[in-house]
Amino acid sequence: MTRGFTDIAFTPAVRETQTRFGSRDFCQRLAERGGRPTTITADLADFIAARDSAYFGTASADGQPYIQHRGGPPGFIHVLDAHDLAFADYPGNKQYITAGNLSENDRAFMFLIDYPSRRRIKLWGRARVVDDDPALLGRLHAPVPPRPPERAIRFTVAAWDVNCRQYITPRHDEAAIEKLVQDLKARIVELEAELDRRPAIV
Repeated sequence: MTRGFTDIAFTPAVRETQTRFGSRDFCQRLAERGGRPTTITADLADFIAARDSAYFGTASADGQPYIQHRGGPPGFIHVLDAHDLAFADYPGNKQYITAGNLSENDRAFMFLIDYPSRRRIKLWGRARVVDDDPALLGRLHAPVPPRPPERAIRFTVAAWDVNCRQYITPRHDEAAIEKLVQDLKARIVELEAELDRRPAIV
């Protein structure tokens, strides 16, 4: 049974590199500490539900990596149970690199970032293409984009970890910026009204 992401990520080559650069003792303590999550907790489910963007990594049978961006309205990634996530796969550029990779190598990786709060979560697991489950596709379909999904990607979580905040540049979506702008406009109106009420200086 895995103790978490260290059992997956700390391969012999990684451990050798940690030794070379002087972090092996720290990483060994991290691995021995255990308690790393291997199921989807309530906190993780809430984090996933708020995301409108994700990076999805796969590799071919010979290890050629590929990263694909996926986005949609918040909650486009659905938590199905304590182990599984799924999202709709809509028509795209017809290259089918992710689908092809998963047909021969089901190992996959998801990277989720909350830019405003500078929080990121890494998920290791295995994934598969689902194109024969209309009920699942109907559950995953969002009103945007207007076209129906071609298939679903189902991701089974093996382990996950919260990455450090360092080097994440905060970014804010249009809705958040619009709220800030509206708040500032309202304050300007208040100040202008206050100035109008003050007696003129002669």
